Amino acid sequence: MASLKQIARDLGVSTATVSNALSGKGRVSDELAGKIRAHADHLGYRPSSAARALKTGQSGILGLVMPDLTNPLFPRIAQNLSIAAEARGLGILIADSRGDDARQDEALAQLAGRGVDGIIIVPKKGTTAPQVALPLVAINTASDPGSTVSADHLGGGRQLGAHVAGLGHVHVVLLGGDAVSEVQQDRIRGMIAGLGPAARTETVWGEAGMARLPALVAAGATAVMATSDLLALGAHSHLSRAGLSVPGDVSLTGFDDLPLATAMHPQLTTIAQNVEAIADQALDVLTRRIAGDAARAASNAVPMTLVLRQSTTAPRRLRAGAPAAPPLPSETDPTGAN
Repeated sequence: MASLKQIARDLGVSTATVSNALSGKGRVSDELAGKIRAHADHLGYRPSSAARALKTGQSGILGLVMPDLTNPLFPRIAQNLSIAAEARGLGILIADSRGDDARQDEALAQLAGRGVDGIIIVPKKGTTAPQVALPLVAINTASDPGSTVSADHLGGGRQLGAHVAGLGHVHVVLLGGDAVSEVQQDRIRGMIAGLGPAARTETVWGEAGMARLPALVAAGATAVMATSDLLALGAHSHLSRAGLSVPGDVSLTGFDDLPLATAMHPQLTTIAQNVEAIADQALDVLTRRIAGDAARAASNAVPMTLVLRQSTTAPRRLRAGAPAAPPLPSETDPTGAN
């Protein structure tokens, strides 16, 4: 069985350096830490949790509280956090708050009672992470002052808005799932900024909003921008049942680049999160806090990537050769950085 000594001998470093790299403690360069983790994984090294506990008083186990594991995005985040933790020789216990305040508090208490060294939380929508007596990292949105790391939801919305505006759309419906969600509000704010001041926008929410989409298209809307791929799928169904085609009659965008985005017909233009980078940054901050680094890490928004597919095109009036609408202001900041 592989050991710290074998890894250190193979790479020509000290066992302390290997231990620090695998636990996220100490000052080890990112390049060297990556080599050590890769070699440990190649050898199949697995740390002894019992030995760790006796030596450090730590369990080597982290807690993870998710808001809704039925949403395909959150298992992706959980999986990447698990992979990032495993690369550091750590394990993860996962709890699902199911979008409920009481369950979120109960999950935090249960994880603390099981002796986890620290907790990562994706708070339920519309809330910030509660205070706990353990090192904690929150993955939320940059507008939440308690967030540690997040996707750049505002910047992602700006990229989508700039793309839709660049196609010539000036009457756009923004579809959200729940107005209480700061993530969705940030995405919509970004979309509006990206579309520019010449665009006419209307924001609708939930099932009631989806039911209005055919009428809004009949009134002149040429694009629907949803705050998630799941909402875009629902919007597509409502539009199709009304005899409207995507993108022939109306362009459609999503958010998150879930697998369903390529299963739809046409495939969905959307925004992809760098979930791996978010997981790595969350684990880096949490392991430093567990090691006693009390310095508050600045909240970091990880850039998102525009994924162009077949669900967006120019509005019919432009495809038919009608006079174009006045040009929109140029998009000088496609990343949405403030």
